[in-house]
Amino acid sequence: MTTGRPVDGPAGSAATVRAGLRLAVTTFTVLPLRPAVVDRPAAMVAMAVAPAIGIGLGGSLGLALLAATRAGAPVLVAAAVTTTLAAALTRGLHLDGLADTVDGLGAHRPPAAALEIMRRADIGPFGVTALVLVLLLQTGALAAVPADRPWPAVLATVATAVGTGRLAVTWACRRGVPAARPDGLGALVAGTQGRLVTLAGTALVAVVAVPALPGRPWQGPLVVLLTILVWSGLLRHLVRRFGGITGDVLGAGVEIATTLAYLGLVTAR
Repeated sequence: MTTGRPVDGPAGSAATVRAGLRLAVTTFTVLPLRPAVVDRPAAMVAMAVAPAIGIGLGGSLGLALLAATRAGAPVLVAAAVTTTLAAALTRGLHLDGLADTVDGLGAHRPPAAALEIMRRADIGPFGVTALVLVLLLQTGALAAVPADRPWPAVLATVATAVGTGRLAVTWACRRGVPAARPDGLGALVAGTQGRLVTLAGTALVAVVAVPALPGRPWQGPLVVLLTILVWSGLLRHLVRRFGGITGDVLGAGVEIATTLAYLGLVTAR
């Protein structure tokens, strides 16, 4: 089992940074960049910049939401279109990770057996329920965003929620969190993030969250912090349950944190 060891090698070299950026874009979006060398130094860069990739993706989704509502679409339709676009722009990869993770949790089997369930191509009833719930919550939250906020706040809200989802990945890859398997994405990225990187990513998303709630600049950053706190608690349970992180666990973190951030941002008063 990978133990979340620190990264070795020239993680700061220009070639590694370029490879890490390409890995981040291809992992968190559907953009078809050329393949690059995928190793732990590149993975360190990719997981470190994940929140920034999420903010950019969220900004694009916010523009789509605004365009749909300004074109006259009912807010619920515009929200459903935006949620669908979010899945399309990530190939549904994180949703698949969420379903697999919930299936593994719902099986109540030993870690090895639960991991084997998560490897299967099919989705069980627990996974389907989780997908429906998350998509409904995200769509409902998005439908509430344009109703009472100016366009900069709408963009900030969506960018913050999507950025927080990717920030959850950075936190899951911090040192001390092991991988559940000796291979796969979890083994590649486990333990690659130091404390300063996770705090810097958190600060970045928190700054983006400031204009999300006009007149209440402190509440957006507070939602980000509370979301990461809840995710960290859940992550500890997942590590105990599976023995560490996997690519599926990271995908689940993206969707869970995004959903929690959306809910926090639209219900904050």
